Amino acid sequence: MHIRPTALPGCFILRVHHQPDERGHFTKLFDRAQFARQGLAAAFEEQYTTVSHRGVVRGLHFQSPPMDYTKLVGCVHGDAFDAIVDLRKGSPTYRRHATFHLTASAGEVLYLPRGIAHGFCALSADCVMVYSCTAGHAPACDTGILWSSAGISWPIDRPTLSERDRSLPALQHFDSPFTYEPPAPDGGERQQP
Repeated sequence: MHIRPTALPGCFILRVHHQPDERGHFTKLFDRAQFARQGLAAAFEEQYTTVSHRGVVRGLHFQSPPMDYTKLVGCVHGDAFDAIVDLRKGSPTYRRHATFHLTASAGEVLYLPRGIAHGFCALSADCVMVYSCTAGHAPACDTGILWSSAGISWPIDRPTLSERDRSLPALQHFDSPFTYEPPAPDGGERQQP
């Protein structure tokens, strides 16, 4: 596994084991021992997928404390324009964003610590995303910020959105409950229960 830092501290692009052949490809998205060696939180509680059609935007989502989580996100079919926003007060990149192009054929996943909002736009006819989270879904804590309020240059002007995503608060009106914790001395995330 090769780890590359992103512009937001504690967020990483992981190039995982990816093996294409004449049948298609095999990708190992997660390896607990390798995560532990890198100091990355790996106690995932839930894993789920979304299937989205071209032009769908989902996000920008997160769970607030006490059910906040570290998230591992990958595209396992198609391709996606992926976006993250730093919501951690005190972070050197507070309220800044970063974007990525995730594809099923690249063998890359995003590692996102607590306090990072995540969203994506489906670029292919069908885009399947897989998520692993270190906390279970908690409807009372499940929230987000408005997709168009963080200064992100999305690849679409009129996306297909859920009613929920259309009604999320704008970033400038969001009072963040998250606080930045500098990375551990080895560069990884501080392990949290």
